[in-house]
Amino acid sequence: MIHISKRADFTLFKGRAEWLNRYVGWGIRLFAVFLSLVVSGLLIFFVTKLNPVKVYGAMIDGVFGTPRLTWAWVRDFTLLLLIAVGLAPAFKMRFWNIGAEGQVLVGGIVAAAFMIHLGSAGIPAAILIIMMAFASMAAGAAWGVIPALFKAKWNTNETLFTLMMNYIAIQLTSFLVPKWEHPKGSNSVGIINPDSNVGWFPKLFEKPISGMTQGAPMTRFLTAGESVYLNVLIVAAVVLFMFFYLKKSKHGYEIAVVGQSENTARYAAMNVKKIIIRSMTLSGALCGLAGFMAVSGIDHTISTGTAGGRGFTAIIVAWLAKFNPFIMILISGLLVFLEKGSISIASEFGLSKDVSQIITGIILFFILGSEFFINYEIKFARRARKEA
Repeated sequence: MIHISKRADFTLFKGRAEWLNRYVGWGIRLFAVFLSLVVSGLLIFFVTKLNPVKVYGAMIDGVFGTPRLTWAWVRDFTLLLLIAVGLAPAFKMRFWNIGAEGQVLVGGIVAAAFMIHLGSAGIPAAILIIMMAFASMAAGAAWGVIPALFKAKWNTNETLFTLMMNYIAIQLTSFLVPKWEHPKGSNSVGIINPDSNVGWFPKLFEKPISGMTQGAPMTRFLTAGESVYLNVLIVAAVVLFMFFYLKKSKHGYEIAVVGQSENTARYAAMNVKKIIIRSMTLSGALCGLAGFMAVSGIDHTISTGTAGGRGFTAIIVAWLAKFNPFIMILISGLLVFLEKGSISIASEFGLSKDVSQIITGIILFFILGSEFFINYEIKFARRARKEA
C-alpha cells in the first residue's frame, strides 16, 4: 500500500525559484513547530479552559521576563550545547555514544575533588581553574575511550557499553557524596568553598545584574556579575573549534568517511581503530569539560543529578542539527526554552507538572516527526506502479 524511499533532495521548485529547494527542509521544520503550537494550544484549552496565547506569553515571560531568568536560560543552554557538541564527532562517525551522562559526571567528580582537597593548598586561583579543566577533560576522555577500545579491538556494542558506563559513574558519585558530605549527616556535598570561592569561575564583570543580590550564594541561579559570561566564552570557543574540526580538518574528513563506510575507510588506507579511539577521546574530553563547567561554573557542588539528563537530551540536539555545531545553538536554546517555559506556566497557572511535560513532548514529537518527511518520501502503491 505504501512505499517509503529516502530522498535525494527536494525538487518542489523549478526554474528561477529552484534555489528555494535548499530551504524546503527548514520550511517543513518551521511548519512542524507551528502545528505543534496549535495542537498544544488545543490541549491547553480543552484541559484547563485557559487562553493558549496567554499561556504561551507566560512561557516567554518565564524565560525572558527578568535578566536573572534570561541568564539562567543562557547558562543552561550553553551547558547542553557543550555536551551536544561533544557528541558530534562520535555520532558523525556512527559511534553511538550514549554515555555522555557518565562522562559529564566523572568530569564533575574530578572538579569537585580538586575544589575540596586543593581548596586550602594556596594554589593561585587561575592555576587551579586550569588544572581542574584539564583534569576533568582527562577523566571524561578516559571514560569515553574505554568503550572505544573495546569497540576497536573486539567490535563490542558501543550503545550498551556506553549506557552501562553511565550507571557506574552514578554509583561512583553516590559512593563519594557521603565521604564529602557537608555538613555531616546531610548526605549531600553542599556548596563547596562558599566563603573563599576557591575553584569557582572568576568574575569577569563586577556590575550586578538587575534583580540579583550581590554576594548571594550561588545555588541554582547565578549571582551578580558571575561566571555565566565565562561559560559563554568557553562554549563559543568549543563550538568554533568543533565546526572547523569537523568541516575543514583531515580528522573531520576521516570521521565522515568512517561514518559512511568503514570498508571504504580501510580501502583508503585509513586506520579505523585509531580514528574510533581518537574521536571518542575528544568526545569524552568535551563531556568532561561540561562536568567541570557544571561544578565549577554553575552548581558549585556535586551530586548524582549534576548531569541532569542533559547527556540524553544532547543526543536529540546533535541528531536534529545533523552534527552542525552552529545549528545546535538554535536547537539547544529551543529545548531549554521549552523546559523552563513549561515549568513557568505550571507554576503560574497551577497546572500539573505532567501537563507542562506533555506540551514539551508534543512540540518535540512534531519536530522529530518533521525529520522523517525531510529525509524520506512516501509513495502510495498506485503512484509507485505508475512511475515504474
